[in-house]
Amino acid sequence: MQVFHGIQSVRGKLKNPAITIGNFDGVHKGHQALFQKVSQWAQKLGGQSAVVTFDPHPIQVLSPENAPRFITCHRLKMELIAACGIDATIVIPFDHIFARMSAREFVEIILVENIGAKAIVVGHDYRFGNSREGDIDFLRRLGSEYGFEVQTVSGIRIDDKMVSSTAIRQMIAGGQIMEANNLLGRLFEVSGEVITGQKRGITLGFPTANIRMPAMASPPTGVYAIEAEVEGKTYGGAANLGYNPTFGNTELSLEAHLFDFNGDLYGKTISIRFIDRLREEIRFSGPAELAAQIGRDVAEAKKILAEREVSDS
Repeated sequence: MQVFHGIQSVRGKLKNPAITIGNFDGVHKGHQALFQKVSQWAQKLGGQSAVVTFDPHPIQVLSPENAPRFITCHRLKMELIAACGIDATIVIPFDHIFARMSAREFVEIILVENIGAKAIVVGHDYRFGNSREGDIDFLRRLGSEYGFEVQTVSGIRIDDKMVSSTAIRQMIAGGQIMEANNLLGRLFEVSGEVITGQKRGITLGFPTANIRMPAMASPPTGVYAIEAEVEGKTYGGAANLGYNPTFGNTELSLEAHLFDFNGDLYGKTISIRFIDRLREEIRFSGPAELAAQIGRDVAEAKKILAEREVSDS
């Protein structure tokens, strides 16, 4: 996938582009449906599929106090868009100057002059431009004027739930990991650097990788069945997200015990993918009781992983 940073960098470089526009936090199943339509239309036009997105997210600029914890960091979002088969992504730096651009200016300068869009696929409630003044009817009128077509895609529902980034964030925050994963179409994941911890896991018989948690959407504290990606290889595991109340810790940490892994992880960045929540975080009477519970957690996580392998095969 080609990546263009800044709108000027793309001018004249895409052939008959079919595009979609948005923030695409999470790159969930609704976004994937949009991308599929864009790819189909690009093929029909004999052109290229393209995604227009923004960095930072507009709400971080316009109303930072109301900015949510995002599901995906920018790096992961780009990887997921590429995995959907999109030919190019145009990343527009969002600032207060860009926010003042009128809807007509957005179409004329961004979509027509620089991208040369031939087809635009957006959600049914898409709005754009200063104060969100532009709507679908306005976009279609300018399409007739400048020679591009507009298609809208309705939101999709799964198990009677509307797929949206907001709904997925709420599910993650509520510990409904399997439900969130169902709407994402993949496992919710966080990536972080492995840092030196208290090394209590080794003494308990379950060595852990301690992850520096990024400022993203986070599940509630508790114990989870997980997958971990380490240098391109995937390992099953169990992880505790919390404060280790048995030892009186005060800082939030993610401690992952990886099955069948031997090696040094310190200083490496690994990805932790959450499969299901096993239990709440509990304060134990001491290390022995904690170690016994970890053993049960590991057995339960292995059972969940084995069942998942069967269902995927």
